[in-house]
Amino acid sequence: MPIVEALGPSPRRSLPPVPASGRSAAARRLGVLPMPSLQWNEQVARETAHLYERIKAVVPAVEWPFFAPYVKAINELKRERNAAILAHNYQTPEIYNCVADVVGDSLQLAREATKADADVIVQCGVHFMAETAKILNPDKVVLIPDVKAGCSLAEAITADDVRLLRARFPGVPVVTYVNTSAEVKAESDICCTSSNAVEVVESLGAERVIFLPDEYLAKYVASQTDVKIIAWKGHCEVHERFTGDELRGYRETDPGLMIIAHPECPPDVLAEADFTGSTAKMIDWVRERRPKRVVMVTECSMADNVQAELPDVDFVKPCNLCPHMKRITLPKILDSLVYLKEEVTVDPAIAAKARRAVERMVHLKC
Repeated sequence: MPIVEALGPSPRRSLPPVPASGRSAAARRLGVLPMPSLQWNEQVARETAHLYERIKAVVPAVEWPFFAPYVKAINELKRERNAAILAHNYQTPEIYNCVADVVGDSLQLAREATKADADVIVQCGVHFMAETAKILNPDKVVLIPDVKAGCSLAEAITADDVRLLRARFPGVPVVTYVNTSAEVKAESDICCTSSNAVEVVESLGAERVIFLPDEYLAKYVASQTDVKIIAWKGHCEVHERFTGDELRGYRETDPGLMIIAHPECPPDVLAEADFTGSTAKMIDWVRERRPKRVVMVTECSMADNVQAELPDVDFVKPCNLCPHMKRITLPKILDSLVYLKEEVTVDPAIAAKARRAVERMVHLKC
């Protein structure tokens, strides 16, 4: 089904404000901890050797003496704080493989956030993911190591925009991608991720839906369903940079190369792909198919994480980095656990409305 209409975003929004200096409410309540030693020595080498084994295929040995003291300190502080670290698939290998308790795409992290048996959740991703974790865990401390880790999609639309769309298309349900602010989720009927977008749209039983804010994901969904889609012209700044010409160039030099792409990519990119799916589905595809050579058309740290698990697969890496995901580092994660910063809060009234949309997605059987 073609896109019925695509509406444009207002000028890009600013990122969430940086909190005023001083301790967070959680730090005032629970206290700060002493900063642990970050020296590299034989004991640290022994205690972290098993973790380096996980990433030695993608992290040079010369870099491990810098990472290892942070990895050791973070894993010890997690136990002391009763904290859980949730890491998105776009995090770097030393975070994803060595300190994270839960890894996955946005849908997996949203579901696992509700199961976390922890007092503190550290979200190693971007701000909307931390907000989602807080919405689903209102009584827990939720931290993001860098509050400036934003998202071009979340910045592309506001709650006011959603209200105007509802006025223009009365009675049409609103499906909102999780890559949005809590305020936008609060104005929505249900959320979705790239893993379940088609199923969510079809679950509503409606002839038309408003799908926000990713135009390219909306076009992909429209190609997979008979539901008429009203889209919004928001884009992911990582995925929109890929081109079909770029991928055709890869095929010309290596005809046996397999190409798998994220549905946030432009349509000409998806047309060149052998498989299109969410980050979780892309990982599963590589695990099951074990291609000799593959291009994962998404944020390039994910290829490093999969190659760490599957060193026999040769990954060609068209490296588009997410500048927001890369704001999350081991030193910042350590600071989060020591000082309980940066604490994420959501207005209770907004959180209550947003929770309905998020939980409706989380509990959808798909």
